[in-house]
Amino acid sequence: MITAAKILEQRTHLIPGKLKTTEHFFEVPRDYSKPSSGTIKLFARSARKAEKPADYSPTEDLKKTQLPWLLYLQGGPGFECRAPQNHAWTQTILDKGYQILYLDQRGTGLSTPLCASTLGLRGDETVQANYLKSFRADSIVKDCEAIRKALTADYPAEKQKWSIMGQSFGGFCATTYLSFYHEGLKEVFLFGGLPPMVDGPDEVYERLYRRVAERNMAYYHKYPEDVERVKQIVGLLQKFGDSTVRLPGEGLLSARRFQQLGLLFGAHGGIDSVHELVLRASSDLEQSGHLTRGTLAAIQQSLSFDENIIYSILHEPIYCQGTASNWSADRILQSHPEFSLATDGPIFFTGEMIYPFMFSASPSTYPGLAPLNAPAHALAEFASWPRLYDLKRLAKNTVPVYAAVYVNDMYVDYEFSMDTASRIKGCKVWATNAMYHDAVRSRMDEVVRGVWGLRDDCLD
Repeated sequence: MITAAKILEQRTHLIPGKLKTTEHFFEVPRDYSKPSSGTIKLFARSARKAEKPADYSPTEDLKKTQLPWLLYLQGGPGFECRAPQNHAWTQTILDKGYQILYLDQRGTGLSTPLCASTLGLRGDETVQANYLKSFRADSIVKDCEAIRKALTADYPAEKQKWSIMGQSFGGFCATTYLSFYHEGLKEVFLFGGLPPMVDGPDEVYERLYRRVAERNMAYYHKYPEDVERVKQIVGLLQKFGDSTVRLPGEGLLSARRFQQLGLLFGAHGGIDSVHELVLRASSDLEQSGHLTRGTLAAIQQSLSFDENIIYSILHEPIYCQGTASNWSADRILQSHPEFSLATDGPIFFTGEMIYPFMFSASPSTYPGLAPLNAPAHALAEFASWPRLYDLKRLAKNTVPVYAAVYVNDMYVDYEFSMDTASRIKGCKVWATNAMYHDAVRSRMDEVVRGVWGLRDDCLD
């Protein structure tokens, strides 16, 4: 039984764009199974339309202002949620009659943020590893349910359920929510967020390597001149081992870190973004023989693993149910020689994969991750992860679910998504091969219209 979160603070402001936003701070247990282990603070912003009707009465009935809530769950794991005015779809969703809650999931943004220094305050490496176990989807959805109960405490019973909108990992969380706390949900909207029903990440990464290889081929087909440019850049980075080039943020730009730029391939314009970085670096080498600070800063900003330690440490465990990840992406890489830096052909960039070298202190490729080497290895070896999904519950689901699925999604496998959709009773799918994973941002009008059309229209 989840009890309501404690509301610590609520302050409201008017934002340009006719938005009325409220900043909320809540207090919840860090570990819901052991409330005595302490509390954490959660932060969220809410938004509703700022309207000044001609016939305004300050004694207006409170119930008339109790708009239905829609909770937005950000992709990740481990990324904070941007402010309402920075989401392209905010006004569109508000126009549908909701008030929206944008949650910084635990450990991100202002919600008891985690980084190497704050984690180090918790205790030794074993304590840190145990603490990090509380930052997966199973804990996030308990936070959501606690917040729902706090925000709707004064609502009539028929209005206490809320809608949720999950993008990418936010959709994974929404599916966990459906599995265990469906009674709090009115409807669910998913954007590239139907999770694979697996117990471990191996098959996820096996498929991911194949999709990333296809994106590399598309990249070099569009920019064939980059084949030699990438080899030239990698040659420089390997000239004196992994310590040839130092980044502005103190980390080292190793060849393997540069290779991780393929993470960008899954978004609209991602291929072009990688080309811009390669072109800039190649131009530097041609004109001055080294990489300039501006180029290095641009590469560094494209890979924010240092600032998002939850993404780096828990990315593989988000797929684990009773199994250990054991550095899945690194193990499976061994059977994909096309990603070798020593290849005679084009050098392929990797994608959404996490590797042990990222946590190494010698050389320090990511200085924000190096202090977390021991906890990262401990969590990679941990096997007793609780279940994230209840297939029996999903098979008899009664909550309406509407999902956008992208055939060419690099991050979330299409076949896995469709299999999961078939396991959730009543799930309606809007599928397209004309968009990528970030369509809710890049092609907002089309994808939101398509998904809400599943709810508002009928087939016959």
